[in-house]
Amino acid sequence: MAYAGSHVDGHVVVVTGGGTGIGAGIAARYAAEGAHVVILGRRPGPLEAVAAEIGAHPLVADADAGDPAAVEAALAAVLERYGRVDTLVCNAGGPGFTSVGETSDAGWAEALHSNLTTSFAIVRGFLPALIESAGRIVIVSSLSGLFAGPSMAGYVTAKHALIGLTKSLARDYGRHGMRVNAVCPGWVRTQMADEEMDELVQNTGLQTRQAAYDAVTADLPLRRPAAAAEIAAAVRFLGSDESSYMTGATLVVDGGAHIVDLPTLAFDKARAGQKGVTSAWN
Repeated sequence: MAYAGSHVDGHVVVVTGGGTGIGAGIAARYAAEGAHVVILGRRPGPLEAVAAEIGAHPLVADADAGDPAAVEAALAAVLERYGRVDTLVCNAGGPGFTSVGETSDAGWAEALHSNLTTSFAIVRGFLPALIESAGRIVIVSSLSGLFAGPSMAGYVTAKHALIGLTKSLARDYGRHGMRVNAVCPGWVRTQMADEEMDELVQNTGLQTRQAAYDAVTADLPLRRPAAAAEIAAAVRFLGSDESSYMTGATLVVDGGAHIVDLPTLAFDKARAGQKGVTSAWN
């Protein structure tokens, strides 16, 4: 889909974790609006596949966003080709799906590096260029940045910290005209989420991946997971002049999960049962 009169046409947009899932969706949305897209990630295969799919010959950087040397090299490549950076989208993420008692030192370090240091390191490296352009940063946290899921200590801790990083950056650099905001997605249909649904199928009586998605979203007002494109639309809004007076904000894109009062679910389901239906939202 092409977008006429876009607010990001010609902008230079850097997306970390751009080879799969939400990151690929973000890259595709910006490319469709005429932006010069740079996608970073640690696996060249998926990056090249996304680049081929979205067209416009985006710059691909095979780089760990949490490695200062890799960040320096990526910035040099971006500036050499485009001369500036307008928007940085910090989307890289990773593991951290164990409880504290089950988390090794190495596992803890990996969770923080993948989910938090990747944003810190690339933001720090790209700051001079973003200050010069009075640019925008969008940090992709998670609903886990607001709430805690079971046995997700490293992931939950890092995603919470990303919101703190967002606020700190917004507070310190707003005087330069730079804006920093966060997005907190809920369930999104991605390869990683598909794998989690498959694990749920294996460990329960559910029969299909779709049944697993239905189960994890049954108590959401919208009763479905998001598509990556829906998260990309929120990121693009924050990473454009359409959100020109927003900074330090956290935009929740979760199908309404965060508004549900968990202790009342039993009452809804009891009422639903009395009516002979299977879902509290029917």
